Amino acid sequence: MVPARIKDLRIRDLRWTLGGWQAATGANPSVIGRTLQHQNVSTTAIYARLILDSVREAMQQATSAMLVAGGIGRAAEVTPIQETKKNATRS
Repeated sequence: MVPARIKDLRIRDLRWTLGGWQAATGANPSVIGRTLQHQNVSTTAIYARLILDSVREAMQQATSAMLVAGGIGRAAEVTPIQETKKNATRS
């Protein structure tokens, strides 16, 4: 086995990374909580902030529908919301 050569790596870091990646790839909080063996749902809630893609998509669809309904544009003309560095998923 080759050592990771990462200074100060803790098991907790690996758990947080796994939970973060699960959230970012669409796992629901219940699954994340069971994976990380959380006893309290509020402990898992922190990972919910990483699940932004579905929120972004829903906002884009609603905005597009509002523009079409208002006669301002067509759905194809709506510019997608760009992910900012501040909101980028961190592990």
